[in-house]
Amino acid sequence: MCGIAGVYRSTDGTGIERMLAWLSHRGPDGRGVVAADSGVLGHTRLAIIDLDGGRQPMEHDGALICFNGEIYNYRALRNRYLRGQALETDSDTEVLLRLYRTLGPGCVRLLEGMFAFAILDGDDLFLARDPIGIKPLYLARSGDALLFASEIKALALHADQVTTFPPGTWYHSRFGSHTYYEIAQGWPQSGMFETPDQAITAIRAVLRAAVHKRLLADVPVGVSLSGGLDSSIIALLACAELDQVETFAVGMEGSADLEAARQMARYLGTHHHEYVYTRAEMEAALPDVIYYLESADPALVRSALPNYFLARLASERVKVILTGEGADELYAGYDYMRSIASPEDLHRELETSIRELHRTNLQRADRMFMAFGVEARVPFLDVESIALALSLPSEWKQAAPGEPTKMLLRRAFADELPESIVQRPKQKFSAGAGSMYELAKVAEERFDNRTFARERQRLLHRWGYRLRNKEALYYLDTLRAVLPERLIMPEMGVSRSL
Repeated sequence: MCGIAGVYRSTDGTGIERMLAWLSHRGPDGRGVVAADSGVLGHTRLAIIDLDGGRQPMEHDGALICFNGEIYNYRALRNRYLRGQALETDSDTEVLLRLYRTLGPGCVRLLEGMFAFAILDGDDLFLARDPIGIKPLYLARSGDALLFASEIKALALHADQVTTFPPGTWYHSRFGSHTYYEIAQGWPQSGMFETPDQAITAIRAVLRAAVHKRLLADVPVGVSLSGGLDSSIIALLACAELDQVETFAVGMEGSADLEAARQMARYLGTHHHEYVYTRAEMEAALPDVIYYLESADPALVRSALPNYFLARLASERVKVILTGEGADELYAGYDYMRSIASPEDLHRELETSIRELHRTNLQRADRMFMAFGVEARVPFLDVESIALALSLPSEWKQAAPGEPTKMLLRRAFADELPESIVQRPKQKFSAGAGSMYELAKVAEERFDNRTFARERQRLLHRWGYRLRNKEALYYLDTLRAVLPERLIMPEMGVSRSL
């Protein structure tokens, strides 16, 4: 995982250097800038695969690439499509560039992984982003030039407006934009399985395969372990593959997550690490958290705070970490989903929540871990895992009154996890870590009712944004200190689970 920046239809290398300076946290292992006739590419590198040979931007046969992410099946693709070519490295970056030169834009359909990349090939520019938007990419215009970067802040000095490059999309300067992946529309095809028990067998197999893929690395890999169901499943599956697993947990003193994570770590026999933070540390960290997060959404900021401390802790020992992102969106884990009236409506809500992940939870995971040079990988959001989950009847996912959510997942791993973990109710990361309400108290003290009402009216009129509470204003005020409102508001996601 890295940071990328580039400009097309301009050869101003000094602008790229300034952009990369804002992305230095994403790539502590190296920086490169290469100019071509049609533009300039820049890259800050976090070395994960082929530590010596994977430097970027990379060139082959006159084409340049800068790439952020990981292609888990790159060796299989190399063996199938690049046989006979004399590759110079063992990196997925070189395979990706050669695949593009061999197969053209359609190569993105073959990629299993998370990615955002740019290729300059003569006069042409090619951009692509992974199906769900795990890796970020933003665009901006400056005169006739097209600029792109991994984070909004890298474009802030160069453009009046920034837009998100859509997930599941590729762009070619001559052929335009094309959607190559879409979340399934409409009612799922439920004939694949006749009973939930049949589906449970498939869920186990798909998640085992997803975790196996994401252990590909030439550096240590760890697991974020909150002690909840999702992260415990990922830790369980990682332990089945690795001789020793490093797990990490954070929270305030007495938090439920810390105790549950300790229990799960003892059960699995992991090397477990934890950090206990205070309200004062949260307040001190908030400006940094919001700076890296590039969002003021209250639910996102709340969960980003423990993520920030966890990423800092993990960075002391690993460069890759597996997380449980996506399970709630696939298996209806949020409490508000209990009240959705019909299976059809629930299915539509799940599709929408998955589509919005790149602006919410995936943005949080990417930004917080990259702030400390750690790559976050999300097995639940493997495309096979998504396809399986969305093929299942939604009535199998709807929790009955008094029943825990995500019963399909709980049943799938009930024989392999402690009963206390299987039955543990869903908690928001910020709630389990103990930080959910602390900053709301700070915000209440900071803004009077008149100020809040005035800002709420202005934001609604200017941006159509409904300011939820003083906590949201506190976070937005902090973000506006580092990024102009015109760049923040159009692209800011709104968490559906607040």
